[in-house]
Amino acid sequence: MPIKKILVVDDSPTERLALSELLVKNGYQVVTAENGDEAVAKSKQEMPDLILMDVVMPGTNGYQATRAISREPSTINIPVIICTSKSLETDKIWGMRQGAHDYMVKPLDHAVLLDKIKALNS
Repeated sequence: MPIKKILVVDDSPTERLALSELLVKNGYQVVTAENGDEAVAKSKQEMPDLILMDVVMPGTNGYQATRAISREPSTINIPVIICTSKSLETDKIWGMRQGAHDYMVKPLDHAVLLDKIKALNS
């Protein structure tokens, strides 16, 4: 399934804007969410082709939101790439166990991120 619509989840307006601009410039439609609860709701409403998920957010964190999305029948097939400053190997393992498709550490290498998105298209 081609990646067209991407849900960007981050509590930082700066991060959301930077990722949104990068993705729009590369031809993707972008929807944003500020926290995990909003991410879970928008994943059901918008049915994005991919979710870029921050971890450290108020309320429902990115791990919890990823787990909810990856276990919900209507959103189970939406890949989640966790994009976070949490760089320990245990953080990555935990993120993958919650159902993430991939894990990237901030600051994000935009070329690597775009390559990962393109790889999901094939």
